Amino acid sequence: MNPAYGFVAATVFLAVYGQLIVKWQLGKVGPIPSGTSARLDYLRHVVLNPWVISALLGAVVAAFAWIAALSRLELSRAYPWTAASFVFILVLSAVFFDETLTPLKITGAVLIVLGLIVGSLT
Repeated sequence: MNPAYGFVAATVFLAVYGQLIVKWQLGKVGPIPSGTSARLDYLRHVVLNPWVISALLGAVVAAFAWIAALSRLELSRAYPWTAASFVFILVLSAVFFDETLTPLKITGAVLIVLGLIVGSLT
């Protein structure tokens, strides 16, 4: 297997990490309030949260991993794997946030996985 796919995997992992962390932390502070002053306080609280900072740093590292992946792979080979993040988010959001896994969501995830398998064969 091409080691460049490790960079793709790192990109997907960090993207999923960031989404889960931000959702987790926003669940603790609640929805964005109304009023400019309250929104600025909310934003400051969120942006200065160490967990959110780790998610933002993860996004920066993911960007560099993506650059490394694209320097070694064709875009048409690398990009489809980013769809795996949907599958991971779907499953992990059900596990960690008790979000509903509907039959249609599961069917969509299965189709994504099948598409990745078929796409990687060509």
